Amino acid sequence: MSFAIDLADRFAVSTWSLHRALGGIYPYRPDGVETPTRQPAYGEGVVELIDLPRQCAEHDIFRLEICSFHLPSRLSSYVADLRSAAEEADVKVQTLLIEDGDLSDPETARRDAKWMAGWIDTAVALGAENMRVIAGKAQPSDAALHRAEIHLRQLAEEAADAGVRLVIENWFDLLPGPAELNRVLDALNGKVGLNGDFGNWERAGKYEDLAKIMGRAELCHAKGRYSAAGLDAEDYARCVELSDAAGYRGPFTLIYDSQYHEDEWTGILEERDCIAGVLQKVTAA
Repeated sequence: MSFAIDLADRFAVSTWSLHRALGGIYPYRPDGVETPTRQPAYGEGVVELIDLPRQCAEHDIFRLEICSFHLPSRLSSYVADLRSAAEEADVKVQTLLIEDGDLSDPETARRDAKWMAGWIDTAVALGAENMRVIAGKAQPSDAALHRAEIHLRQLAEEAADAGVRLVIENWFDLLPGPAELNRVLDALNGKVGLNGDFGNWERAGKYEDLAKIMGRAELCHAKGRYSAAGLDAEDYARCVELSDAAGYRGPFTLIYDSQYHEDEWTGILEERDCIAGVLQKVTAA
């Protein structure tokens, strides 16, 4: 499928969608070592992170999200090389995803917020437009939500001063539904953006709940639902349609998390083609 320029800019891919191709992870944690050793969590891997921008461009995807645990090093020399690889491929580093920490825990929130703030320089060095953090993992009590809001506000201000947009997701126990998520976004009054995620609310009422948040989203993790029969194209299309109807006009980050296709790029491109078909249909309507 060929893509018009305006449609091509509607797609990104996350390194998570290629976690089997990458194989290893580097589990950075607030309570861990500064430079964790590689763990072959998903096998030995067949590609290095620094090769992904070129692969993205070869597949006509020009936005990339990088999971923090896929960074083999945070040394300035490596980060500069990775940024150069992205620039040479004309691929934007859309988001650096910080994959640990809990801003709602009364015991560790302050420590975790400081740790998250330490990633802002890495996001800047990568040329990332956004940095996604975990809002919290505690049950959504008023105290837990308020605690997360305080730390998110400070983080957002620090990130904005550095030229990076802080975003959160509809993810983990602190944000189990639209009411809690919208409360946090309202309390922060635009300082923090939303990365909506199709796959994080897999339950009855999923479509209604997503419709209540996707109009506020700036980014979107478009995770396809797979089974032995393959991609659930009906579910995927419905998520895209409701997002468009809610006013979402940002990029769809293709999240492929299945072993249905041995080659992860096959699944990623299947998701892209499905979304592209929906977008072309709603545009023509």
